[in-house]
Amino acid sequence: MSDEINFDDFLKVDIRAGTVVRAEPYPEARKPAIKMWVDFGEELGEKKTSAQVTAHYTPETLVGRQVMAVVNFPPRQIGKFMSEILVLGLSDEAGGIVLLSPDQKVPNGGRMH
Repeated sequence: MSDEINFDDFLKVDIRAGTVVRAEPYPEARKPAIKMWVDFGEELGEKKTSAQVTAHYTPETLVGRQVMAVVNFPPRQIGKFMSEILVLGLSDEAGGIVLLSPDQKVPNGGRMH
């Protein structure tokens, strides 16, 4: 188990819902990955990321899917690609990443609470 945090610590992590509007393979990545552009609505706009989600997803199956992502990390260079967000997921039994998403459509940019 991780160290205990208080509610104010939790509030510092800005997790939002967004819709994948574009996705493409990222063959230059060290591990198989997909580049994604996610629309977080009017306030945050479109942000990009690279994610190792190829075990369960293709670029075509990602477009239109809502995902959850941390939007307040500083940008991070992933190879030649600048990642602006961290899309959230869980490992399945084989280690493949399964993305976290709302079970009903929600407005893009909606904050998790």
